[in-house]
Amino acid sequence: MQVFYAPDIDRERYVLDPKESRHIVRVLRMKNGDNVRLIDGKGNLYEGVIEDADQNGCAIKIEKINPNFEKRGYNLHIAISPLKNPERLEWFVEKAVEIGINSITPLKCDRTEKSGIKRERISNIIISAMKQSIKSQLTELSDQICFGEFITKSRPGIKLIAHCDSSFERKGINEAYIKGENATIVIGPEGDFSREEITLALEHGYTSIHLGTSRLRTETAGIAACHSIYLLNQ
Repeated sequence: MQVFYAPDIDRERYVLDPKESRHIVRVLRMKNGDNVRLIDGKGNLYEGVIEDADQNGCAIKIEKINPNFEKRGYNLHIAISPLKNPERLEWFVEKAVEIGINSITPLKCDRTEKSGIKRERISNIIISAMKQSIKSQLTELSDQICFGEFITKSRPGIKLIAHCDSSFERKGINEAYIKGENATIVIGPEGDFSREEITLALEHGYTSIHLGTSRLRTETAGIAACHSIYLLNQ
């Protein structure tokens, strides 16, 4: 069954915007009486039927509300450096949303080669991945922030910094994370974090971790961290 994004949905009837309406009527060929599901990005999944298959404003009659649909027992926030090739960060975002993540913050680190992100494009990727994977909670995308500013702010739960510098003591993510706890994980740029950045993170309560014996690219490390937290909570 198709899933559509309805951020301002009411509890009885909803009219899809023209873009979603054209997709449902012209592309999917759906008609009056067909069943659909809607997500509001706030944790709720709605079940309904098409009441008026208008390609300019398809009306859905809401028949059932599933609050806190598949709500996770933990919050995951990953802060990650943008990459020289923007498609690699976009790939990370798409897959992380599919697995399950609450917040993503782009970081400007000492060795970050690219400043800025295509915010509108990434926001659209988040919405698309949320619908595809039937997640009811919209992942929050923050503006890019300098590493030092991010790391010195108070964060709830367990705080982890993944890096490759073996001169620091590092734990496996399974050793550092406790099931059910909220987590903030920072992932560095292609040249890794500087020693100064790692030291600053440790001074502010972060634990050094590794993600296995392989040296991972930034976007791969982000996915490995996200999926590890998901598996550790099963």
